[in-house]
Amino acid sequence: MKTTFTKTILRTLVLAGCMLLTVLPQAQAQCCASQRKVPFAIDWQMNAPLSTDFADKISGWGMNLEGAYDVTPNFSVGAFVSFHTNHRYVGRQTLHLSPTESLTTDQQRSAFQVPFGIAGAYTFCNGSHVRPYVGVKLGTMFARNTTYFGTGGLYDKSWGFYASPEIGLKIYPNREKNWGFHVAAYYSYATNRTETLTGDIDGQGNVGFRLGILF
Repeated sequence: MKTTFTKTILRTLVLAGCMLLTVLPQAQAQCCASQRKVPFAIDWQMNAPLSTDFADKISGWGMNLEGAYDVTPNFSVGAFVSFHTNHRYVGRQTLHLSPTESLTTDQQRSAFQVPFGIAGAYTFCNGSHVRPYVGVKLGTMFARNTTYFGTGGLYDKSWGFYASPEIGLKIYPNREKNWGFHVAAYYSYATNRTETLTGDIDGQGNVGFRLGILF
């Protein structure tokens, strides 16, 4: 089961990564320009699930990768891929699975998410060292919710539509402004539907923040 899961995640990340690679020729063409038109961001991500108690603990097990093209000095479009895992431990209890079946066990729950797609942002105070922006990400999300109990486990996976508005800051500490820091806060919602040991999850909302570098 773990081998199949690993292969699925690798295929998903490779597919999403290919979307970012489509902007590399443009990046090479702009590498010598005085004003970088193809910025990239690598972020550490903190995430807290909403609207579900399956795996509701805030977690720092996440990352966001993003590449964009500056269509105008203020507006940019690009591609992104991120992933995150949230966990929750549930103590030993008796679960009534059906009128004739019950299970007494503790649970280790894991919620894994991989959204990817297109991203757009509008940046204010262009040319300054600190640039606030508003943005939105749209795409699809792969989700896998797993419950481990005893010596076994149960999981379900699905695909859904993904949308995520965000606000943030781009901070350039040097005079050339060719690298810097990225800080963002976001909300996301995906339409994924999965079945778990104790019930169904219909839709997944999250809030969180990102901290990373720009180059």
